Amino acid sequence: MSDRDKDAKILALRHQIMVLERQLHGERVRFTPADRAWLAALLHPLPRTLLNHLRLLVRPETVLRWHRDLLARRHARSSRPLQAGRPRTVRSIRRLVLCLASENPAWGYRRIHGELLVLGVKVAASTVWEILKEAGVDPAPQRTSSTWATFLRSQAHAVIAADFFETTTLTGTRLYVLAVIEHATRRIRILGATAHPPQAGSPRPHVTW
Repeated sequence: MSDRDKDAKILALRHQIMVLERQLHGERVRFTPADRAWLAALLHPLPRTLLNHLRLLVRPETVLRWHRDLLARRHARSSRPLQAGRPRTVRSIRRLVLCLASENPAWGYRRIHGELLVLGVKVAASTVWEILKEAGVDPAPQRTSSTWATFLRSQAHAVIAADFFETTTLTGTRLYVLAVIEHATRRIRILGATAHPPQAGSPRPHVTW
């Protein structure tokens, strides 16, 4: 027997004596989880022949089972994810959900969830609801009651204002001009100018572009 095996044997015997001293009233010998972990780590490296002849309060198979349980708990603890619960939703999906909600005030979380499925984005309807709630987005019925200013800002890229006005050139010719302004870019476009605007029942004049 090597010196290390002798030391392990002595430590194991001393620890069993300490366990027995805790229960001197005739009760059943009980090993705490700390006792089992200590004896399993101490006795597992010993040869099986030496373990079979060692005076133990339990069978050698029990000590080996304690060691297997110790390794299993250690592996489970190291494999446990650092953050409990479901993983956070991908940022791109969150941005897409918020974009759909802002561009479509009449859509609720179920409609947005359906549109995501059409786009091939697989996410639960409850997740869409949580994203909208965390971002402070009101439910669809409250978002649809917007003001004209909000409507014009959201639809500015598709809104234009038109005007038909009269002007005089340097030569004194009177022209009638049709112009529009794009709300999104504030760009004015001249659609046409004519010196002879049509009257009721008259044919359309030629318009210079």
